Amino acid sequence: MTRLHLLTGAGSGIGREIARRLLERGDGLVLLVRDPAKVADLADLADSAGRTALTVVTTDLADPAAVEALAPPERLDSVIHCAGAVELGPVAQLGPEAWETQLQVNLVGPALLTRRTLPAVRATRGTVVFVNSGAGLRANPDWAAYAASKHGLKALADALREEERPHGVRVTSVYPGRTASPMQAKVHEQEGRAYDPAAWIQPGTVAEAVLHVLDLPGDASIPDLSVRPR
Repeated sequence: MTRLHLLTGAGSGIGREIARRLLERGDGLVLLVRDPAKVADLADLADSAGRTALTVVTTDLADPAAVEALAPPERLDSVIHCAGAVELGPVAQLGPEAWETQLQVNLVGPALLTRRTLPAVRATRGTVVFVNSGAGLRANPDWAAYAASKHGLKALADALREEERPHGVRVTSVYPGRTASPMQAKVHEQEGRAYDPAAWIQPGTVAEAVLHVLDLPGDASIPDLSVRPR
């Protein structure tokens, strides 16, 4: 039976690579995106595969009402949270919008989306994957808001893992180090540094780690997985 996954953040970076690999191997996908144009090439890939089901749903994780209005499938083999927002700055300068956006997209949105999709994941004894960040394990200067949202995401995953154990749902947090992506380019710009994508982890490397989590035999789970630049 073809497996079905719900994925956020497929417009670029790690999320796009996960989507591409899942489509290429024939899995079904439900993509939650703000801008469908960013995943048009993935739709073309699904069409060329012929046997792959792809559904694109336009929604905004920063809008709780939009997340609450979602109608997920009855069965999902996984929910993969890849969408993210970042805005660097010292606590003395970050305004409420920067805090609210990062907390909503990086933490509250995933929490609400998880709640909406849990019945479907329970139906398959499936997997919830949170693509976190090294900032979810430590906080550096100018990273307070982003790190707070990612520390919160770790707490969400840790609590969910124990809550869902009786239902057979596996929960994994993946903590990539700096990964070549449009978000990383933005971070370098905010840091005032030159950006060389070849210097960092490639998105496909993290995507392969996520697929390993999804494909793990049913007798084990991976609660936490860190991926660091070599």
